[in-house]
Amino acid sequence: MDKPLYILSPCGTSLLTNLASAQHRKLIAENGNAKNPEDVAQEDRAILEDLLQEAEKVLLESNILKAGELSAELNSIIRVYDGKLEAKGDFHQLLCTDTWLGESTGRLIEKWLKKYEFVVDLKRQQDLQTTDLESFQFAMAEIVIWCEEVLQLYRKNYRIIFNLTGGFKSVQGFLQTLASFYADETVYTFERTNTLLRIPRLPIEMTAFGVIADNLQFFRCVNLGGAVAAAPENLPETLLLQIDGEQTLSPWGELIWRQNKKKLYSRKIYPSPLDSIKYGKHFLKSVEGLSSDRIAQVNEKIDVLCRMWLKTGRKNEWNPGSLDFKKLKGNPVPPSTHECDAWSDGDAKRIFIHIEDDTVLVLDKLGNALH
Repeated sequence: MDKPLYILSPCGTSLLTNLASAQHRKLIAENGNAKNPEDVAQEDRAILEDLLQEAEKVLLESNILKAGELSAELNSIIRVYDGKLEAKGDFHQLLCTDTWLGESTGRLIEKWLKKYEFVVDLKRQQDLQTTDLESFQFAMAEIVIWCEEVLQLYRKNYRIIFNLTGGFKSVQGFLQTLASFYADETVYTFERTNTLLRIPRLPIEMTAFGVIADNLQFFRCVNLGGAVAAAPENLPETLLLQIDGEQTLSPWGELIWRQNKKKLYSRKIYPSPLDSIKYGKHFLKSVEGLSSDRIAQVNEKIDVLCRMWLKTGRKNEWNPGSLDFKKLKGNPVPPSTHECDAWSDGDAKRIFIHIEDDTVLVLDKLGNALH
């Protein structure tokens, strides 16, 4: 049985421009990066609001053929289904810019698809616009994280298609690279034709594993949520962004980090990325003999502990349920005074911890949960 489809479609404003006069197209271009309607001059806003209302009326009254003529995004989607739209459990993820017109146009495409009983979600990606390069790069990095954390969950049960006909060309180019890692297929429609170009997933593997392994502490520190003052000299510049004199990961750096982290984390328990979190004399002994999956979970949990300690210290204000950092009752496992989850499934384990000098977390040992 064929898997249902998960189709990711970046959305532009082709629906509006295809209905607009030359004068109104200029108005769309001038205000294309306005975040909110209030950011547009009142007279221009009134014209654009009328255009959006007209676009909604025309699109929702359109049949399949006409809708494909109006919208580049819908034209490709329609061709994927060979002109016969049947939901069959398929999911459509629309991706729009962080702009008023981008989201408004995306909402119209969402409404039209829902007429055919598709499940549709519109994601307005924060900072995704084309006026500021730094904001654009932040948005790209967030899309990498979203692909790794959300899109990956669909891969087992869906056939992933990136529909890259619509949207800004800069976004299309970036998503084409991501498609090599996350999509089963990429589709385009040639302009002014109904011909669908299908590009299957190519076997590709980043060759940056060694770069990540050699600079693991740097990548871990950046992943904790803060930029660092200096990057290792052997790190390619394309993996980095410099912001206010500090270094952090570019979208490409974020991509290769997430592609390689699990493989690295499953190898062994690495030293803590923070000086304020240390291992007690029995900790490494207590984690000997763990499977590679459990080793990766312990490394991940150490990162979460570091993030908690960086954010709040012993105030313990940031404490996600997956960590469950808390004070022990009584004195069941001295010298430990606190514990947190290592993992909660199967043979649930806890990491037992004590605090030194009010500033340093010491991981004493991995052990069975206390009941």
